[in-house]
Amino acid sequence: MSNPVLHRRGFLTAVAGSAALMGLAACGDAGGGTAASPAASGGGWAFTDDRGKKVSLSARPTRIVAQAGAAAALWDFGVRPIAVFGPHRLKDGGRDPQVGEVDITKVESLGNVFDEFNVEKYASLRPELLISGMYVKDELWYVPKKSAAAIESVAPTVGMRISGPPLDKIIGRYAELAASLGADLGAPAVVAAKSRFEAASAKLTELAGEKKLKVLIMSGGPDSMWVVVPSDHAGVTYMKSIGLDVVVPEKPDAGGFFETISWENADKYAADVILCDDRARSMTLAEMKQKPTFAKLPAVAAGQTFPWRAEERFSYLGHAGVLEELVAALTKAKKLV
Repeated sequence: MSNPVLHRRGFLTAVAGSAALMGLAACGDAGGGTAASPAASGGGWAFTDDRGKKVSLSARPTRIVAQAGAAAALWDFGVRPIAVFGPHRLKDGGRDPQVGEVDITKVESLGNVFDEFNVEKYASLRPELLISGMYVKDELWYVPKKSAAAIESVAPTVGMRISGPPLDKIIGRYAELAASLGADLGAPAVVAAKSRFEAASAKLTELAGEKKLKVLIMSGGPDSMWVVVPSDHAGVTYMKSIGLDVVVPEKPDAGGFFETISWENADKYAADVILCDDRARSMTLAEMKQKPTFAKLPAVAAGQTFPWRAEERFSYLGHAGVLEELVAALTKAKKLV
């Protein structure tokens, strides 16, 4: 079995408005070092995205459409898109974790799965700006290639790099973008979230130095397990940058992101702690324990397996809880190998 869901590069290559819509929250001007001009004073708006593309508008955009992950990050900073695309609604009608705190009852839906984007509906919303992340340079996540030209013709787009730089750098870029769109980076909720993020980061660094635990991060499928390549996952890159000893695979797959190994070789990399992909499309821990070689691993036998929150939310609020959860897990863990 190949890794069509977890292998992002492979997945990528496989691949008149309503008055009831919410507008952008009126947050007032904010600093933040962004490349935006003061639209509130009539000076227009501009932002240079991670493609090096400068988007200029006569006024700050308020009718914003965003991919679910981008919408989640912007929402945490105070920006309110009018529509989203990408995973945001579960089969039971609930909110997909990938969309974070976005109120999906107050935004329009343009598509909920990969390669689904209602271009006609998008145009009818009279959007002023579309925002999406990019795992691969210049490829907007969840914008179908077959519709890209039509989508680009409706409104300007902003691409935010979400693979490569460490998490804190990506969050900083989203903060800049949010500030340019009117968000107040000094709002109590934003400041509190940043404090939580920084406190958890400092504690993780302390634990890493004290316990010297080797951490393996992985996903599982029926025939193979996939070991994470840290440099291709922003959250994992960040964990390493603040001191966590994360396994780095010797032979990454051609497309990056993971090294595929057979379950028979599950013991290829020694680890004190294993973080397992918590996404629905990955095997559960209980399922993976049915693989004898996996069940016998020291970390598994000792109960030192914890969730890996693979779908990252690029805001301080979005990742503070992830780091706090990891701190709690590592606090309980012991050196095994």
